[in-house]
Amino acid sequence: MSLRLDNVSKRVGDVTHIHPLDLELEPGTMNVLLGPTLAGKTTLMRLIAGLDTPDSGAVFWQGEDVTGARIQDRDIAMVYQQFVNYPSLSVFDNIASPLKLQRKPAAQIEARVHDVAQLLKLTPLLDRKPSEISGGQQQRCAIARALAKDVGLVLMDEPLANLDYKLREELRAEIPRLFAASGAIFVYATTEPEEALLLGGNTATMWQGRVTQFGPSATLYRQPVDEITARVYSDPPMNFISVRKSAGDLHFSTGQSCPAPPELSGHDDGEYRAGFRAHDMHIGAGDPGQIRFDAAVHVTELTGSETFIHVDAAGARWIGVVPGLQNFAAGEALPVHINPHDLFYFDRLGKLAAAPRAHRAMAQA
Repeated sequence: MSLRLDNVSKRVGDVTHIHPLDLELEPGTMNVLLGPTLAGKTTLMRLIAGLDTPDSGAVFWQGEDVTGARIQDRDIAMVYQQFVNYPSLSVFDNIASPLKLQRKPAAQIEARVHDVAQLLKLTPLLDRKPSEISGGQQQRCAIARALAKDVGLVLMDEPLANLDYKLREELRAEIPRLFAASGAIFVYATTEPEEALLLGGNTATMWQGRVTQFGPSATLYRQPVDEITARVYSDPPMNFISVRKSAGDLHFSTGQSCPAPPELSGHDDGEYRAGFRAHDMHIGAGDPGQIRFDAAVHVTELTGSETFIHVDAAGARWIGVVPGLQNFAAGEALPVHINPHDLFYFDRLGKLAAAPRAHRAMAQA
């Protein structure tokens, strides 16, 4: 039940929504489309589903070209961020509706509806109409209908965005297991890198209508092929600084120097962009081997268990994250430290030259 996109593209007027791309998804896999708003995730899903027709290329399902096939004739189920339910039907009948269309036996429908209702905590609500339950419960009903349908391909466009935190966490753990067991291909769109990592499986990072990288989610996080992919797979955004490699040393644009780390051995001297994630920016006193940068606090964001600290440093706005509640005054001088071994190094073309030492070890394990 493989799904293959071959040189698929889509334009709307003079605007290219999807640049020509190839993508192949295997049976029983979780596949996350990760990218910011307007990256092309929803457009790509619509092309896969048959809601839109590509301007070039073809969509193959189980080896058959289904590019012109209607969505009704495809073996798929879809769930959107904005829930869609039948208002005149009960929650039970909403969930059961695709199974009734498939003419499944009544006992099988009953069992399947109760299974997915229990998973989504809808059992006490099965006799109610959608208008009698909350928005989050209505979204769970729409998800349950997709889960109940026995199909080979399930498309979900940010389906958990309107749910409460606890239920999102539970479903993130349960949904991949459920579809892996079913053998279906699962495609899940999100703007959140953390969600992509929690769901596991594979990730396709998207940026301005292009798939920049596709592969195991953890690999993309640890070894992004380029600067754009690293940006997409970092939340808070990745921090950057210019650096020059010369005669075995690194010279940062702010004047600091240090020996070039082994990760850059074998790479040419010249200009690089160094990137690091928020948790690798150390606030206050540094450790041996770290490089100090003078910074000024711009704003702090208290999240409860963590604090995001936005600072002006090296001619740019950097973001760090520290545990607990930390309250710094705007404009306060604050030294920050970075370990050169925690840096991603990108060449002049934006391609990855070297990943952090720990990331390389994990990727090779």
